[in-house]
Amino acid sequence: MRVLPFLVAGWIFLVGVYGMVTSRNVIHAIGCLAVAQSSTYVLLLAVGYRRAATAPYFTDTPMRTRVVDPVVQALALTDVVVGATVTALLLALAMQVRKRHGTVDPDALTGLRG
Repeated sequence: MRVLPFLVAGWIFLVGVYGMVTSRNVIHAIGCLAVAQSSTYVLLLAVGYRRAATAPYFTDTPMRTRVVDPVVQALALTDVVVGATVTALLLALAMQVRKRHGTVDPDALTGLRG
């Protein structure tokens, strides 16, 4: 198993987390969260990849043929759907914050402090 895809997934995650930590805008932070979450796509692809393997749904393949794990493919698809849903929900909440408070700067949102 190669290490490069895991390093790439870690680098993408760190770039997204760095963007979230240094963000001065809620919309930018949401975009950085989407970038950090996209590192899980790369991680799942790295886990499920098999060299010279075929798709697992063919019925005419011989018994000892190497196939790709279909569970990892289903997890990646689920991850994409969940990521899109979370991003859409957070963007809708950011729009409501902009409507009510007039800004998306986290430091200017004094009415939200506890």
